[in-house]
Amino acid sequence: MDRTITLGYALCGSFCTFSKSIAQMKILKDLGYNILPIFSYNAYNTDTRFGKAEKFINEVEEICQNKIIHTINDAEPIGPRRLTDLMIISPCSGNTLAKLSLGITDTPVTMATKSHLRSGRAVLIALATNDALGASAQNIGRLLNTKNYLFVPISQDDPKTKPNSLVAHFELIPEAVEFALENKQLQPIFR
Repeated sequence: MDRTITLGYALCGSFCTFSKSIAQMKILKDLGYNILPIFSYNAYNTDTRFGKAEKFINEVEEICQNKIIHTINDAEPIGPRRLTDLMIISPCSGNTLAKLSLGITDTPVTMATKSHLRSGRAVLIALATNDALGASAQNIGRLLNTKNYLFVPISQDDPKTKPNSLVAHFELIPEAVEFALENKQLQPIFR
């Protein structure tokens, strides 16, 4: 593997999936990728029942050996400086998904993504949202039909009590990265 490949790795506010996502981040680092971490405002500042923000910040910076980008100003140069070969958003919340599908860039993650897309490189989304088969379905469809957006395979995580919820198969991120670096979608998307 080419050790010069840099992955932008963005985390959004689906806090219940942080541990699964961060475990995959560590695997990617162990595979030799350089990782540029990016946090949404909520990911960087919010303590939840799933852990304190400071704990996640320290853990991610330790894994990546890079400081977290957590402001719009720091995210903007990603594209012009071609800092990333692939942008991963894991977890990608329904809120961020909606903003991406509509071209809204008002967070560090959406700015990093918009900036990265300037170079025509792929964005890999590891979705985690309770309304994926409800209000967010149109945004999934829009991004599936938009150049350079790819998805980590997803499925319903709890169809009986959360029938609209979809969550990425985080364990497939390393394989999905290999495909995404060639701007190819790992199939099947829905499992």
